[in-house]
Amino acid sequence: MRVVALPMKTNFRGVTVREVALFRGEYGWAEFSPFLEYGDDESSLWLKSAIEAATSERPTIYRTQIPVNGTIPAINDKSVIKRLIESYPGVSTFKVKVGENLPEDIARLAQIRSLGRKIKIRIDVNGGWTVDQALTNLYAMYEEVGPFEYVEQPCSTVEELRELKSKIRIPLLIAADEVIRKVADPFAIDLEGAADILMLKVQPLGGIARSLAIAGHHKLPVVVSSALESAVGIGYGLELAASIENLSFDCGLATGSLISVDVATLPIEDGAISLTDLDIRLDGLDVAPDRFEWWKNRTMRCAEKLGI
Repeated sequence: MRVVALPMKTNFRGVTVREVALFRGEYGWAEFSPFLEYGDDESSLWLKSAIEAATSERPTIYRTQIPVNGTIPAINDKSVIKRLIESYPGVSTFKVKVGENLPEDIARLAQIRSLGRKIKIRIDVNGGWTVDQALTNLYAMYEEVGPFEYVEQPCSTVEELRELKSKIRIPLLIAADEVIRKVADPFAIDLEGAADILMLKVQPLGGIARSLAIAGHHKLPVVVSSALESAVGIGYGLELAASIENLSFDCGLATGSLISVDVATLPIEDGAISLTDLDIRLDGLDVAPDRFEWWKNRTMRCAEKLGI
Protein backbone atom coordinates (compact mmCIF):
# COMPACT_ATOMS: atom_id res chain seq x y z
CA MET A 1 0.00 0.00 0.00
CA ARG A 2 1.08 3.57 -0.78
CA VAL A 3 -0.74 6.56 0.66
CA VAL A 4 -0.29 9.84 -1.16
CA ALA A 5 -1.39 13.44 -0.63
CA LEU A 6 -2.56 15.33 -3.72
CA PRO A 7 -2.89 19.13 -3.47
CA MET A 8 -6.03 20.67 -4.94
CA LYS A 9 -6.07 23.71 -7.22
CA THR A 10 -8.91 25.19 -5.20
CA ASN A 11 -10.99 24.37 -2.16
CA PHE A 12 -13.56 21.76 -3.18
CA ARG A 13 -16.21 21.15 -0.51
CA GLY A 14 -13.63 21.81 2.18
CA VAL A 15 -10.90 19.62 0.64
CA THR A 16 -7.57 21.32 -0.13
CA VAL A 17 -5.41 18.16 -0.07
CA ARG A 18 -6.80 14.80 -1.21
CA GLU A 19 -5.33 11.77 0.56
CA VAL A 20 -5.71 8.42 -1.21
CA ALA A 21 -4.47 4.89 -0.53
CA LEU A 22 -3.30 2.88 -3.53
CA PHE A 23 -2.87 -0.89 -3.88
CA ARG A 24 -1.47 -3.01 -6.66
CA GLY A 25 -2.87 -6.40 -7.55
CA GLU A 26 -3.00 -8.88 -10.38
CA TYR A 27 -5.16 -6.56 -12.48
CA GLY A 28 -3.27 -3.36 -11.74
CA TRP A 29 -3.49 -0.38 -9.42
CA ALA A 30 -6.57 0.21 -7.27
CA GLU A 31 -7.67 3.09 -5.09
CA PHE A 32 -9.21 3.27 -1.62
CA SER A 33 -10.05 6.89 -0.82
CA PRO A 34 -13.16 7.52 1.26
CA PHE A 35 -13.20 11.05 2.59
CA LEU A 36 -11.56 11.45 5.98
CA GLU A 37 -14.80 12.04 7.87
CA TYR A 38 -16.52 8.89 6.57
CA GLY A 39 -17.15 6.09 9.05
CA ASP A 40 -15.95 2.51 8.60
CA ASP A 41 -19.32 1.12 7.52
CA GLU A 42 -19.58 3.53 4.60
CA SER A 43 -15.86 3.33 3.82
CA SER A 44 -15.90 -0.46 3.58
CA LEU A 45 -17.74 -0.23 0.25
CA TRP A 46 -14.87 1.89 -1.08
CA LEU A 47 -12.47 -0.87 -0.03
CA LYS A 48 -14.70 -3.45 -1.71
CA SER A 49 -14.31 -1.49 -4.95
CA ALA A 50 -10.52 -1.32 -4.55
CA ILE A 51 -10.25 -5.06 -3.95
CA GLU A 52 -12.41 -5.73 -7.02
CA ALA A 53 -10.22 -3.43 -9.13
CA ALA A 54 -7.01 -5.13 -8.02
CA THR A 55 -8.18 -8.73 -8.22
CA SER A 56 -10.95 -9.06 -10.86
CA GLU A 57 -11.17 -9.24 -14.62
CA ARG A 58 -12.77 -6.27 -16.29
CA PRO A 59 -16.29 -6.46 -17.79
CA THR A 60 -17.12 -6.16 -21.47
CA ILE A 61 -16.73 -2.59 -22.71
CA TYR A 62 -18.77 -0.75 -25.33
CA ARG A 63 -16.53 2.28 -25.92
CA THR A 64 -12.96 3.43 -25.36
CA GLN A 65 -13.65 7.17 -25.06
CA ILE A 66 -15.88 8.68 -22.40
CA PRO A 67 -17.39 12.16 -22.98
CA VAL A 68 -17.04 14.20 -19.78
CA ASN A 69 -18.35 17.30 -18.08
CA GLY A 70 -16.33 20.01 -16.37
CA THR A 71 -16.86 20.70 -12.66
CA ILE A 72 -17.06 24.19 -11.20
CA PRO A 73 -16.89 24.40 -7.37
CA ALA A 74 -18.85 26.89 -5.29
CA ILE A 75 -16.52 29.79 -6.05
CA ASN A 76 -17.08 33.15 -7.71
CA ASP A 77 -13.56 34.29 -8.49
CA LYS A 78 -13.79 34.97 -12.23
CA SER A 79 -10.10 34.29 -12.85
CA VAL A 80 -10.26 30.91 -11.07
CA ILE A 81 -13.41 29.92 -12.96
CA LYS A 82 -11.80 30.98 -16.23
CA ARG A 83 -8.72 28.82 -15.52
CA LEU A 84 -10.90 25.86 -14.61
CA ILE A 85 -12.97 26.20 -17.77
CA GLU A 86 -9.80 26.34 -19.86
CA SER A 87 -8.62 23.09 -18.24
CA TYR A 88 -11.51 21.23 -19.94
CA PRO A 89 -10.64 21.37 -23.67
CA GLY A 90 -13.58 20.63 -25.92
CA VAL A 91 -16.00 20.12 -23.02
CA SER A 92 -19.51 21.48 -23.61
CA THR A 93 -21.18 20.34 -20.37
CA PHE A 94 -20.46 21.85 -16.94
CA LYS A 95 -21.64 20.73 -13.53
CA VAL A 96 -21.82 23.69 -11.16
CA LYS A 97 -21.97 23.42 -7.37
CA VAL A 98 -24.79 25.54 -5.95
CA GLY A 99 -27.00 25.71 -2.91
CA GLU A 100 -25.51 28.02 -0.28
CA ASN A 101 -26.15 31.54 -1.61
CA LEU A 102 -28.67 32.22 -4.36
CA PRO A 103 -27.23 35.51 -5.73
CA GLU A 104 -23.73 34.02 -5.83
CA ASP A 105 -25.07 30.84 -7.41
CA ILE A 106 -26.78 32.84 -10.17
CA ALA A 107 -23.62 34.88 -10.78
CA ARG A 108 -21.58 31.66 -11.06
CA LEU A 109 -24.08 30.10 -13.45
CA ALA A 110 -24.19 33.27 -15.54
CA GLN A 111 -20.43 33.07 -16.06
CA ILE A 112 -20.83 29.56 -17.44
CA ARG A 113 -23.83 30.56 -19.56
CA SER A 114 -21.77 33.41 -21.05
CA LEU A 115 -19.77 30.72 -22.87
CA GLY A 116 -22.77 30.25 -25.15
CA ARG A 117 -26.30 28.90 -25.28
CA LYS A 118 -25.07 25.53 -26.54
CA ILE A 119 -23.27 24.92 -23.25
CA LYS A 120 -25.19 22.39 -21.14
CA ILE A 121 -25.37 23.27 -17.45
CA ARG A 122 -25.97 20.81 -14.65
CA ILE A 123 -26.34 21.97 -11.06
CA ASP A 124 -25.48 19.95 -7.95
CA VAL A 125 -27.08 20.83 -4.62
CA ASN A 126 -25.88 17.84 -2.56
CA GLY A 127 -29.30 17.55 -0.92
CA GLY A 128 -29.10 20.99 0.66
CA TRP A 129 -32.59 22.37 -0.01
CA THR A 130 -36.06 21.84 1.36
CA VAL A 131 -38.80 21.44 -1.25
CA ASP A 132 -39.88 25.07 -0.83
CA GLN A 133 -36.28 26.30 -1.13
CA ALA A 134 -35.79 24.15 -4.23
CA LEU A 135 -38.89 25.61 -5.88
CA THR A 136 -37.87 29.19 -5.10
CA ASN A 137 -34.23 28.78 -6.13
CA LEU A 138 -34.85 26.72 -9.26
CA TYR A 139 -37.43 29.19 -10.58
CA ALA A 140 -35.03 32.08 -9.94
CA MET A 141 -32.10 30.30 -11.61
CA TYR A 142 -34.25 29.26 -14.57
CA GLU A 143 -35.43 32.84 -15.11
CA GLU A 144 -31.92 34.31 -14.90
CA VAL A 145 -29.83 31.63 -16.61
CA GLY A 146 -32.14 29.45 -18.65
CA PRO A 147 -32.78 25.69 -18.65
CA PHE A 148 -30.54 23.09 -17.03
CA GLU A 149 -29.70 19.66 -18.31
CA TYR A 150 -30.60 18.37 -14.84
CA VAL A 151 -30.37 19.19 -11.14
CA GLU A 152 -28.49 16.69 -9.00
CA GLN A 153 -29.89 15.85 -5.56
CA PRO A 154 -31.77 19.12 -4.87
CA CYS A 155 -33.31 17.70 -1.67
CA SER A 156 -32.06 15.05 0.73
CA THR A 157 -34.81 12.42 0.70
CA VAL A 158 -36.67 10.44 -1.94
CA GLU A 159 -39.97 11.74 -0.59
CA GLU A 160 -38.83 15.34 -1.02
CA LEU A 161 -37.59 14.66 -4.55
CA ARG A 162 -40.95 13.14 -5.43
CA GLU A 163 -42.81 16.14 -3.98
CA LEU A 164 -40.55 18.55 -5.87
CA LYS A 165 -41.17 16.76 -9.17
CA SER A 166 -44.92 16.90 -8.59
CA LYS A 167 -44.87 20.65 -7.91
CA ILE A 168 -42.24 22.05 -10.30
CA ARG A 169 -43.62 23.83 -13.38
CA ILE A 170 -40.46 24.30 -15.43
CA PRO A 171 -38.69 21.66 -17.53
CA LEU A 172 -36.50 19.78 -15.05
CA LEU A 173 -34.81 16.42 -14.75
CA ILE A 174 -33.67 15.23 -11.33
CA ALA A 175 -30.57 13.09 -10.83
CA ALA A 176 -30.39 10.91 -7.72
CA ASP A 177 -27.01 10.66 -5.98
CA GLU A 178 -26.88 10.66 -2.16
CA VAL A 179 -30.23 8.86 -1.85
CA ILE A 180 -28.58 5.90 -3.57
CA ARG A 181 -24.98 5.92 -2.37
CA LYS A 182 -25.69 6.93 1.25
CA VAL A 183 -28.44 4.39 1.91
CA ALA A 184 -27.87 0.97 3.47
CA ASP A 185 -29.66 -0.85 0.63
CA PRO A 186 -29.78 0.99 -2.72
CA PHE A 187 -31.86 -1.85 -4.17
CA ALA A 188 -34.69 -1.13 -1.71
CA ILE A 189 -35.18 2.50 -2.75
CA ASP A 190 -38.18 3.32 -4.96
CA LEU A 191 -37.23 6.15 -7.34
CA GLU A 192 -40.51 6.09 -9.27
CA GLY A 193 -41.72 9.69 -9.68
CA ALA A 194 -38.71 10.99 -7.75
CA ALA A 195 -35.76 10.82 -10.15
CA ASP A 196 -35.06 10.69 -13.88
CA ILE A 197 -31.33 9.91 -13.82
CA LEU A 198 -29.13 7.71 -11.64
CA MET A 199 -25.66 8.84 -10.55
CA LEU A 200 -23.12 6.02 -10.34
CA LYS A 201 -19.87 6.48 -8.39
CA VAL A 202 -17.83 3.32 -8.50
CA GLN A 203 -16.05 3.49 -5.14
CA PRO A 204 -18.98 4.57 -2.94
CA LEU A 205 -21.20 1.93 -4.55
CA GLY A 206 -18.72 -0.90 -3.99
CA GLY A 207 -17.26 -1.50 -7.44
CA ILE A 208 -18.24 -2.02 -11.05
CA ALA A 209 -20.27 -5.21 -10.59
CA ARG A 210 -22.44 -3.73 -7.84
CA SER A 211 -22.84 -0.42 -9.70
CA LEU A 212 -24.07 -2.23 -12.80
CA ALA A 213 -26.47 -4.27 -10.68
CA ILE A 214 -27.89 -1.10 -9.10
CA ALA A 215 -28.31 0.50 -12.53
CA GLY A 216 -30.02 -2.63 -13.86
CA HIS A 217 -32.38 -2.68 -10.90
CA HIS A 218 -33.56 0.92 -11.22
CA LYS A 219 -33.66 0.99 -15.03
CA LEU A 220 -32.90 4.72 -15.33
CA PRO A 221 -30.41 6.52 -17.58
CA VAL A 222 -27.11 6.88 -15.75
CA VAL A 223 -24.28 9.35 -15.31
CA VAL A 224 -20.98 7.94 -14.08
CA SER A 225 -19.24 10.41 -11.82
CA SER A 226 -16.15 10.57 -9.65
CA ALA A 227 -15.68 10.96 -5.91
CA LEU A 228 -12.73 13.32 -6.35
CA GLU A 229 -10.31 10.43 -6.83
CA SER A 230 -6.80 10.32 -8.18
CA ALA A 231 -6.22 9.16 -11.74
CA VAL A 232 -6.31 5.56 -10.48
CA GLY A 233 -9.84 5.91 -9.12
CA ILE A 234 -10.93 7.94 -12.15
CA GLY A 235 -9.55 5.20 -14.38
CA TYR A 236 -11.80 2.65 -12.69
CA GLY A 237 -14.76 5.00 -13.10
CA LEU A 238 -13.93 5.22 -16.81
CA GLU A 239 -14.05 1.44 -16.99
CA LEU A 240 -17.49 1.49 -15.37
CA ALA A 241 -18.68 4.06 -17.92
CA ALA A 242 -17.21 1.99 -20.74
CA SER A 243 -19.12 -1.07 -19.55
CA ILE A 244 -22.56 0.60 -19.72
CA GLU A 245 -24.22 -0.23 -23.03
CA ASN A 246 -26.45 2.85 -23.25
CA LEU A 247 -24.61 5.93 -22.04
CA SER A 248 -26.67 8.99 -22.91
CA PHE A 249 -25.03 11.69 -20.78
CA ASP A 250 -21.53 13.12 -20.44
CA CYS A 251 -19.83 11.71 -17.35
CA GLY A 252 -18.42 13.52 -14.34
CA LEU A 253 -15.00 11.91 -14.63
CA ALA A 254 -12.83 14.95 -15.36
CA THR A 255 -12.28 16.03 -11.75
CA GLY A 256 -8.55 15.42 -12.19
CA SER A 257 -8.54 19.00 -13.49
CA LEU A 258 -9.19 20.11 -9.89
CA ILE A 259 -5.97 18.44 -8.64
CA SER A 260 -2.62 20.24 -8.90
CA VAL A 261 -0.39 17.13 -8.85
CA ASP A 262 -1.83 13.71 -9.67
CA VAL A 263 -0.36 10.19 -9.75
CA ALA A 264 -0.88 9.90 -13.53
CA THR A 265 -2.22 11.87 -16.46
CA LEU A 266 -5.65 11.39 -18.01
CA PRO A 267 -5.83 14.09 -20.68
CA ILE A 268 -9.10 15.47 -21.98
CA GLU A 269 -9.19 15.58 -25.77
CA ASP A 270 -12.16 16.97 -27.68
CA GLY A 271 -14.32 16.74 -24.57
CA ALA A 272 -13.56 13.09 -23.79
CA ILE A 273 -11.12 10.94 -21.81
CA SER A 274 -9.80 7.71 -23.32
CA LEU A 275 -9.30 4.44 -21.51
CA THR A 276 -5.56 3.92 -21.27
CA ASP A 277 -2.85 2.21 -19.27
CA LEU A 278 -1.72 4.63 -16.59
CA ASP A 279 1.89 5.62 -16.07
CA ILE A 280 1.81 5.79 -12.27
CA ARG A 281 4.31 8.11 -10.57
CA LEU A 282 4.25 8.33 -6.78
CA ASP A 283 7.66 9.78 -5.90
CA GLY A 284 7.41 12.78 -3.63
CA LEU A 285 3.70 12.31 -2.95
CA ASP A 286 3.76 9.96 0.07
CA VAL A 287 2.12 11.12 3.28
CA ALA A 288 3.93 11.37 6.62
CA PRO A 289 4.36 8.12 8.63
CA ASP A 290 1.54 8.96 11.07
CA ARG A 291 -0.90 9.45 8.16
CA PHE A 292 0.20 6.15 6.64
CA GLU A 293 -0.55 4.41 9.95
CA TRP A 294 -3.94 6.09 10.06
CA TRP A 295 -4.80 4.79 6.60
CA LYS A 296 -3.39 1.33 7.32
CA ASN A 297 -5.54 1.03 10.44
CA ARG A 298 -8.56 2.31 8.58
CA THR A 299 -8.02 -0.23 5.82
CA MET A 300 -7.77 -3.07 8.34
CA ARG A 301 -10.97 -2.01 10.11
CA CYS A 302 -12.85 -1.81 6.79
CA ALA A 303 -11.49 -5.19 5.73
CA GLU A 304 -12.85 -6.62 8.98
CA LYS A 305 -16.24 -5.10 8.14
CA LEU A 306 -16.11 -6.96 4.82
CA GLY A 307 -15.22 -10.21 6.58
CA ILE A 308 -11.72 -10.35 5.08
